[in-house]
This record gives sequence, structure tokens and C-alpha cells, in this order.
Amino acid sequence: MNDEMPSDPTPPTPEATPEPAAAGKAPAPAAEVPESARVARAMREQVERAVLGQREVISQVVAGLLAGGHVLLEGKPGLGKTQLVLALARSFGGGFGRIQFTPDLMPSDVTGFRMFDMKSQTFQLRRGPVFTNLLLADEINRAPAKTQAALLEVMQERQVTIDGESLALPPPFMCLATQNPIEHEGTYPLPEAQLDRFLMKVLIDYPDRGSEAEIVTRSGAEVPGESPVAGVETVAGPDEVVRAQAETAGVQVVPEVVEYAVGLVQATRESKAVALGAGTRGAIALVRIGKAIAVMHGRGYVIPDDIKAAALPVLRHRVQLAPEVAIGGQDIDEILRGLVESVPAPRQ
Repeated sequence: MNDEMPSDPTPPTPEATPEPAAAGKAPAPAAEVPESARVARAMREQVERAVLGQREVISQVVAGLLAGGHVLLEGKPGLGKTQLVLALARSFGGGFGRIQFTPDLMPSDVTGFRMFDMKSQTFQLRRGPVFTNLLLADEINRAPAKTQAALLEVMQERQVTIDGESLALPPPFMCLATQNPIEHEGTYPLPEAQLDRFLMKVLIDYPDRGSEAEIVTRSGAEVPGESPVAGVETVAGPDEVVRAQAETAGVQVVPEVVEYAVGLVQATRESKAVALGAGTRGAIALVRIGKAIAVMHGRGYVIPDDIKAAALPVLRHRVQLAPEVAIGGQDIDEILRGLVESVPAPRQ
């Protein structure tokens, strides 16, 4: 079972035989998605120039962008999370914003506020850092619940309301929030209902030895003050990303594949190893990310393997292990892999 995103999303050539649809059925005529596949591949290639040894993480984040969702990044400090978001924003010429979450951060520090200007004798709008295309919410669990809720509301509504005025965020808008899995002192863990707002939870681990050596070599040769993403080229525009998101939403999903996604979610509720299973939003997220993976493969339809590849990043933050299982040392990914293996996939 392949629980990873595709490592080579290069779309097939026109002469290649297309992959069969799920459940043995040929897909109905569908619009080709070469443009969205090209955009996704080009952005990923540019990000990989700046962030080494995290190919799978980059693929998952790009899939999240195509699906129009938000991503929770979890990993130890110093693994390139900020650089990844900066490089992704630069790859399509989008705006970048960063919020360092701290215990004294207020909701208005996120969304913005109106301040009285003595010179003009009027209230002037000061937009918060959420008014951007890609927002890095660094260590989101260090801010109190009220501030977390302000950001999560913006993520859901894609607009900010200040003094009764609703202000839309510029499309595309994507939030990448980070958590440190080790330090928990002085943190405010996100409740399950708020975690569910993230389309995926992506885990960032240490790079392999060769990639780490290359990172050290490059960093040692950098001129002080030089941007670490200076070599990333802009290969698309925000409008192209929005069109790619629309094409991704239009990717075909046959009923058998939808049933398979629902079956995986229901398996998390029925498992004795799981105390809290995934909700319906989990099944929706599986299909949305499945569509993005199909686009990255150059397909206009989803196959069961796309849903399998989406299972871990989509479901790992939506389930809670039973206490006796957690005490026994098993982790969520291990349980989810077993559940995916236990649910029969439609025949292709």
C-alpha cells in the first residue's frame, strides 16, 4: 500500500495509455487538465530547489494548495518550514505573511483593526497579516484559544470582519500552521473541532544524509542577508493557481471511489483501536486531496490509489487512539495503515 503522495507527477504523454477508472469502468469524457498539472509540477520543482530532502512534504503541500485547503505542519525546529512557504509563495508570485504565535497575541494582531488617526480625524483600517496569499502561522499552539479561533474563522470564511465590515481575502488564500511536537510547556493544544478545519496534517522529518550535507554546503556558501529562496523562479501567477484549483475541483470521481473514501472514514469509527473516529469532513477531504493527486498525475479522474495516498495526511489529525493502544506504544499512522489495508478498494 502506497501511503505517500506521488513522487513523479509528470502527466502522461498523449501517446500513453490512460489509467483505467475505478471499479473497472472507463471514465466518462472529461476535460483534460494539462494546465493545472503543469502549474503544479512547475511550482513543486521550484520549491524543491530551495527545500532539499523534503520531496514528499512538498508534494503534499502543493496538493493542499490545489485542493484549496489549509495544512498543519508538524516537525522539529530548523527543518525548513518557513523556507518552504516562502519558496511556494515565490513560485507563483503570491504574497507571503507570517505570524509568530505567542501567549500575548491578540485576535486583532491576526485580523487587523481600525485606529483613529488624529491628523485626518477618521478611523483608518490597519489590515492584519492574514491579508495575503500564503500565511505561515508559526507555532499556532502557543497562542490562547481566542486568538486561535480568530485565525480558524478566517480560514473557514476566507474573509475578515472588522467593525461590522466584511473584507474578502485575496485568492488564492492558504494557511500553513506549524506545531512543535516536542515542546508542550506553555502551549494551548488545538481542540479536535478546530484541528478538523485543516485539510491535512503533514509531518516533517529530518532529511536524509546526502540532502542534509547539501543543505549545510549551500548554507555555508550563502552571502549574509541573501534570501534563501533567491534561486526560486516565478513560474505561475495567482490567477493561474485559482484556475488550477477550479480544474482540480472539477476532476471526476465515480461513485465507487466516493464509497471507498466513506468506507475508510467509517473504518476509523468502527475500530476498537480508535477512541474518536473521523467525521464526514474527513471523507470530503479525502476526495478533495484525491482530486489534487489525480491532477498532479495529469489525470481528470480519481482512482482508489489516490485516496490511499491521501489517507494518512488527511486522517491522522482527525482520529484519537484508544488509551490502551496509545499506552502500548502504537502511533496513529500505524493504526491508519492497518485500517487502509483492511478496507477493500474498488477494482480498477
